[in-house]
Amino acid sequence: MPFFSATLPNGLTLLGEQNPAALSVSTCFWVRTGARDETPEESGLSHFLEHMVFKGTEKRDPFAVNRDFSKIGAVNNAWTSEENTVYYGTVLPEFLPQMVDVLADIMRPSLRVEDFETEKKVILDEIVRYEVQPQWGAYDHARSTYYGSHPLGNRVLGTTESVTALTQPQMRSYFDRRYGAGNILAVVTGQFDWSQYVDLIQKACSHWPTGSTGRQHRIEHCGKPEKHVLYKPADKVNQLYGTLITAAPAADSPLAYSAALLATALGDYAGSRLFWALVDSGLAEEASMDLDECDASGAYWISFSASPENGEQNLGIVQKILDDVQKNGLTRDELEKTRTKILSREVRASERSSSRMSIVAKDWVYRNQYRTVDDELKAWDAVSLDSIREVLDRYPINQPTICLYGPEA
Repeated sequence: MPFFSATLPNGLTLLGEQNPAALSVSTCFWVRTGARDETPEESGLSHFLEHMVFKGTEKRDPFAVNRDFSKIGAVNNAWTSEENTVYYGTVLPEFLPQMVDVLADIMRPSLRVEDFETEKKVILDEIVRYEVQPQWGAYDHARSTYYGSHPLGNRVLGTTESVTALTQPQMRSYFDRRYGAGNILAVVTGQFDWSQYVDLIQKACSHWPTGSTGRQHRIEHCGKPEKHVLYKPADKVNQLYGTLITAAPAADSPLAYSAALLATALGDYAGSRLFWALVDSGLAEEASMDLDECDASGAYWISFSASPENGEQNLGIVQKILDDVQKNGLTRDELEKTRTKILSREVRASERSSSRMSIVAKDWVYRNQYRTVDDELKAWDAVSLDSIREVLDRYPINQPTICLYGPEA
């Protein structure tokens, strides 16, 4: 599939992967900013700003924004993480000009004071809704415990206190600092004409200021092998949530593919060691292991949820699995079965323009390169028992930070 790239004079990077066989086109503005880029006084601003982007511009009020997405049949949305904020949409190819027009317009929001105060109430309500969901409480507890003062421990939503204290001038300052053209990618995948796309982006975005770029505090974090328990009343939380976190390769590490395959073999939602030991046996409702690949630092997240009386037993089983793999690695059969599973998922994802949009953007943001589907498949094929052994030697998995959240047994 042909790949294209360009950079506008103001620093905005354009990427395109063309698939003539695709029946749709996906495009996004990928902003390299998230919760880790906030000061303590700005906690929650990245996510708050994501909401505000849809509250209107000089050209469109909120109703017009939604109307103009709807009338072209767009599947559109946005999301915010610790490191990125992304605004995206998928449409039929003939509607790409309208999609770019609306997306580019909302990237320069009005940020009106009255909208700010109204949306703040929405955000505060969202925080409350998340706080009463035990799985999110467990996640926040584990993340803040593991990372401590490291910026990757910042909460995406912020807290009730931090969001209440935020002001519209703070948001304007953060927007001017982090939403400059030099900190944004415009990505398009699927069926499109590259020359037309470049013209559309130039017309809509060439006036954007360059802004500042880069990220501070790019430090690898390694947690301590400690156990933390946060008890909750049984009438509020009826399951015990266990989270074990340990250091892993960063997103741009040559070992990232080996680390991801290891995590899939141990904690995929089906057919993994944790699945067979905890879920299939009925000891836990769910169990997983994921690789959280971040800028300059990575982490394995091992999680399970179960009845409180099974908590310590499950914890012991997980620790036994981690000790065994740390000592003996994966078996050849595990390696090949997991590789086949991953390759199948990669190929199926490549058939969707929206999936390729995210993959192309992430490869550029974290690896500063474009990788074809074949490149991705070759990278998975290159994973070996030796490379997994190297990951385990450099990032031991059996000395995790353990966080338990829920009622006493």
